[in-house]
Amino acid sequence: MNLRRNTKYTAEVYTGSLNDIMFFLLLFFLIVSTLASPSVVKLLLPQTKTSQAITKPQISLAVTQDKKYYINNKEIPASLLENELVKATLNATEPLIILRFDKALTIQDLVDVLQIGSKLKIKMVLATQTLNDSK
Repeated sequence: MNLRRNTKYTAEVYTGSLNDIMFFLLLFFLIVSTLASPSVVKLLLPQTKTSQAITKPQISLAVTQDKKYYINNKEIPASLLENELVKATLNATEPLIILRFDKALTIQDLVDVLQIGSKLKIKMVLATQTLNDSK
C-alpha cells in the first residue's frame, strides 16, 4: 500500500499585483521629484512692468530675507562675500552679476553689495519679477 502523494509542492510568488505596485511607486517618485528643487533659493523679487533678457554669461548672487548670501546657489558667509565674488569673476572678461534680492530687505543691504561690486569694478544688475509672473 502506497501512502505517499504524487504531487510535489513548489514555492511560488503571486506577481499579479506587482505591476500595479510598481506603477504607483513610479508615479509617486515622478511627482515628488518635480516638486523637489534642492538647488533653488526662494526669494520674492521686486516687481516691474517690463522685463529685459540678458544674453551674456552671468553670475547669480542671491540674498534671502534672513541675509544669507548665495553665489550660483552656493551659500557664502557674509564676511567672505568680496573674496568669493573675486574668485567667481576671475576668468570672465566682462563679469556680470545678477542680483536677486528678497523684496523684504532694506535698501542699505542692496547698497552694501553694490559698493562691493563698484570696488571690484563689476557690473551688477538687479533682477526683478514682472507683474504678470507674480505668484
